This record gives sequence, C-alpha cells and structure tokens, in this order.
Amino acid sequence: MTIFDFSSTSDVSDWKIVDDVVMGGRSDGHFKINDDGHGDYSGKVSLENNGGFSSLHYEFESIDTKDYSKFILKIKGDGKPYQFRVKDKRSHRYSYIFQFSTTGAWQTIAIPFSEMSAAFRGRSVDIPNFEGEQMEEIAFLIGNKKEETFQLLIDSISLK
Repeated sequence: MTIFDFSSTSDVSDWKIVDDVVMGGRSDGHFKINDDGHGDYSGKVSLENNGGFSSLHYEFESIDTKDYSKFILKIKGDGKPYQFRVKDKRSHRYSYIFQFSTTGAWQTIAIPFSEMSAAFRGRSVDIPNFEGEQMEEIAFLIGNKKEETFQLLIDSISLK
C-alpha cells in the first residue's frame, strides 16, 4: 500500500513543517517538490533559544494497517541521521519513532512497526512499541543536538 508517491504533479498542501519556533527556537525547514519530482525537505537546524529540531508532518484520514508490518521509505539523505515517526491517533501527544542514517545516495529503508518505540518531546514513553493497527500521521524529524543544514529527498513512502 502506498501512503505517498511523489511526482512533479503531487499535491503536497497537506504536508506541514513544524520547527522548534513553536517553542521559541530558530530552526527553519522548507518543503517543496523539486524539478525531478521528489519531495525536497531542507533547511537549517539552530540551537538558538533552546531550539534544535525541524520536522515535516503528513496527516491523513485513519488508515487500517493491520495487514502490514513495516514502512518502506525510498529516500536520499545528506549523510545525517533522521527520525521517521508515526502516530496511530493524531490526538496522541506521543509518536512512535525510528531513527535511520542516510548515506548521500538513494536508499530503500525498511522500518518494522515492532521497532518503533513511543516518545514525547525526546523522552521515552512506557508503552509497547507500535502495534500497527492504524495510523493517522507520519513525519520526518531532524534534531541531532547541533547546528546544521540538511536536505532529505523523498521518492515514496509505502507499507509492506
């Protein structure tokens, strides 16, 4: 099942940037479709004013995911680590998180639901890992505790 397959005609109006400016920080993320038809998430993470993260969120109507066990990401990063996040319910404050590394080349990254642990504002939440029954939001986040520019190209996000 495809959650999102980027192309030059993709409508990305439901993809939203949430940076640390929500709490006074100065990080600055951007998202667009690039000339090759990929999602292009880029910007700068700043530690100013207790900042330190940028995230890109995609909310959608609840998807029944009982028949699936993992995410498949086709991405090209800049050699930095990122987090992939999912929320089973948008109303939950916590997300289920998986950290992955990028190489600078196109990669296919498989993320088993069972390896996504719950966290809220960088702290673990004592509940079981993602059970994969349903989902209403996915997100990418960069927050490596240092000032840095970043760029993550996204080709597709699917379930297997």
